Amino acid sequence: MDMPTNYKPFGIIEVKFKGSRKEFYLNTDNIYLEAGELVVVEAATGGYDVGHVSITGELVRMQMVKRRVKEEEVVKKIYRKATIADVDKWKAAKDLEWETMHKSRTLALQLNLSMKLSDVDYQGDKTKATFYYTAEGRVDFRELIKKMAETFRIRIEMRQIGMRQEASRLGGIGSCGRELCCSTWLTDFKTVSTSAARYQNLSLNTLKLAGQCGKLKCCLNYELDTYMDALKYIPDNVNYLKTEKGDARLQKTDIFKKLMWFSYPREESWVPLPISRVKEIQQMNRDGIIPPDLGEVVELETKPVKILDYENVVGQDSLTRLDERRNNNKKKNKNRNKSNKPNSLSENTPQRADAAAAPNPNTANLPVARPEGGGNNNNRNKKFRSNRNNQNRNGQQDKPQ
Repeated sequence: MDMPTNYKPFGIIEVKFKGSRKEFYLNTDNIYLEAGELVVVEAATGGYDVGHVSITGELVRMQMVKRRVKEEEVVKKIYRKATIADVDKWKAAKDLEWETMHKSRTLALQLNLSMKLSDVDYQGDKTKATFYYTAEGRVDFRELIKKMAETFRIRIEMRQIGMRQEASRLGGIGSCGRELCCSTWLTDFKTVSTSAARYQNLSLNTLKLAGQCGKLKCCLNYELDTYMDALKYIPDNVNYLKTEKGDARLQKTDIFKKLMWFSYPREESWVPLPISRVKEIQQMNRDGIIPPDLGEVVELETKPVKILDYENVVGQDSLTRLDERRNNNKKKNKNRNKSNKPNSLSENTPQRADAAAAPNPNTANLPVARPEGGGNNNNRNKKFRSNRNNQNRNGQQDKPQ
């Protein structure tokens, strides 16, 4: 986008670090930066750190308004674009994080501290490390800091986070099959209560409602406003309706279709009623009038399922396609083996044997040319075998049973 001639770019840049941590820095030298570039920035406790540029220009001003950060509060500045030496040192520091976390966990277990170290974040100059941990209460980790400082020879900062912040830093796959919202785009963690599940007619099963962090899922709040708007038209306190046939108890409520299912005592079938009819019977019961039955019943539309004909381009619509192909190959091999076998004479094929033994009338009177030396031995053996089989077959037929 072309800017005006007198336009001055916004002098604050947003930089992103590990674990979705973002901070604002002053671009005092007016360095031309683009999103995704590595920059060297000033650290809060001395030294420098390395991060990626996330937002530049006027979008930074909007982000500061959203996070309620004033321009006067931004003090730290950007030093330069990251050089090759800075990137190598930053990568070497990041490679130490995994080993450092496991060693610090063993030290915490030796001191019997009720805390869980979840992540370690090294500074870009490899002089400081921030340890993130979760705990139910306050933990006295002064002895732990002394041992870690002696072991790693760096400055150490301990920072306690919640369960949801831990899940956002570690990441994972939710029950929906997608990556966790807190580790991708969700930044504001709002409180979630079980009432959100009640309004949406969800079963209060903690195993299904809890996420990776052990708390209630944040996605329970996504559709809550829609359900709250639809519940305005649903009558309250309708546990049962009095009729002469019996007290019809409420079994189910479809909020968006605005239908309520009732069932009579000792009957398994449910009766769907519109909200208008439910309000009418409820008012009749208040006035002391008992109707003979529920009356108006909604006929539920059952649409036939249409099977769409489509061209299967990939050819992976069937899960058993490989098994069918394997069975077809087996059948082809069996037929091929049968066709390769010689035609043998047996009792089940008497017609073929008779046809082979009987002379051909068309060639009976023709003279037979025989080679010198007695002819072909293979033809003689075949005739001898066929005559022998005929004699055995005739002998079996003449033998009395």
